[in-house]
Amino acid sequence: MAKLPISNDPKSTAANARRGGGNPRTPLGGAATSAMSVKWTAVHDAAAAVGELAGEPPEFRTPEVRNFPAIMRDAGGWRFIVAQEGVDDLAAIMEPGLTALLALHGRGVPTLAPAQALWHEFQSARAALLALIPPLGV
Repeated sequence: MAKLPISNDPKSTAANARRGGGNPRTPLGGAATSAMSVKWTAVHDAAAAVGELAGEPPEFRTPEVRNFPAIMRDAGGWRFIVAQEGVDDLAAIMEPGLTALLALHGRGVPTLAPAQALWHEFQSARAALLALIPPLGV
């Protein structure tokens, strides 16, 4: 995962999280949440294509999956930062993986096995991110 940028700026999400607070509902946090939401949606769109190539049925997105960026925004602090980094990492896996699968598919090469491998990687990585959701009442 990427290292946290060091900043003493009190408006910095990372600086606030290191201080133990860091509810990123500041303008910076709102932009970060919006960026994470866009990336989260794009990752799931890519995953849907991978799932189709892997022979998986269309996935129903649970409320936790649909609302993950907002839940992490509300959780704030270290959870929000780890979630941002995790979504970035997941996008970094899915984009080239889907590109490669589509290139193979376009050439008529069987894609079932590599698509299933990428699908399982996506499922595992997403499960790890969803584990960041705090228990109710916390």
